[in-house]
Amino acid sequence: MPTAHGEDDVASLVDSDTRQPGPTALRLLLGAHLRRLREAHGVSRDEAAYLIRGSQSKISRMEAGRIGFKQRDVADLLTLYALTDEAERAALLALADQANEPAWWQDHRDVIPDWFEEYLGLEQDASLIRIHEVQYVPGLLQTEDYARAVIVQGPNAGSAAQIERRVAVRMRRQRIFDGPAPTRLWAVVDEASLRRRVGNNAIMRDQLEHLARMAELPHITIQILPFSAGGPSGGIGPVTLLRFAQVELPDVVYLEHLASAQYLTKPSEVGPYLHLMNTLGVQAASPNATRESLREMIAASLP
Repeated sequence: MPTAHGEDDVASLVDSDTRQPGPTALRLLLGAHLRRLREAHGVSRDEAAYLIRGSQSKISRMEAGRIGFKQRDVADLLTLYALTDEAERAALLALADQANEPAWWQDHRDVIPDWFEEYLGLEQDASLIRIHEVQYVPGLLQTEDYARAVIVQGPNAGSAAQIERRVAVRMRRQRIFDGPAPTRLWAVVDEASLRRRVGNNAIMRDQLEHLARMAELPHITIQILPFSAGGPSGGIGPVTLLRFAQVELPDVVYLEHLASAQYLTKPSEVGPYLHLMNTLGVQAASPNATRESLREMIAASLP
């Protein structure tokens, strides 16, 4: 028979969405499940760490899904947590294997900052992504030529070959919009990012036309925050909020800086950004008005 955290519960970790979660989401799900088991059996992090010959920090990172899982560690922890049901143990160990599978960007790690890898995994597994962009068109909505122009003028462009590999990564990320269960995107884009010239006129026109096409898709919502809206974001830079189909996973706020990034998951941290995104959605032009604005910008860019 299933335990209190039974086989049915384990199956629900991966059956809550038609699109199967990737390694990052699986690490988060398995880590949260291990934490619940540990707490349910009154085991401290120190006791769990001692058993697997690790540190309290290692247990914390495992439970937060920030590191991979060794089969022996997971098996030993399940024994410590008095989980004896063979079917459930097998299911959790199988999840550990899947969570350790290499991600699609492994072959491009030479051009991906370490702090960005976690975001790539979260982005791939999110069911809804909300973005507020103030300087450029969001990467998920960029054309190849626009992306190349942005990367070239960046502070760490690299060699020509590295630039092309970085462009390839950005284009590959956009595959989350393909398939039977595409990721939903809600982007509030500052008008300045559409008026700022990146590359030449042809690149900008193609980018605007691409935005107009994307704005017609049922799973993509684009809103322009006009200059007339003032500064409702309070000077805050780009913000990305990721939501997942699995109810066990919290919302994640991603804040990117020049050479690092923050990942916020506590409700007290996420709450103000969720409020900000909702406020921006109200103050920005409606999706219909945005589509009309894009058509006007495209017409104005024609020779």
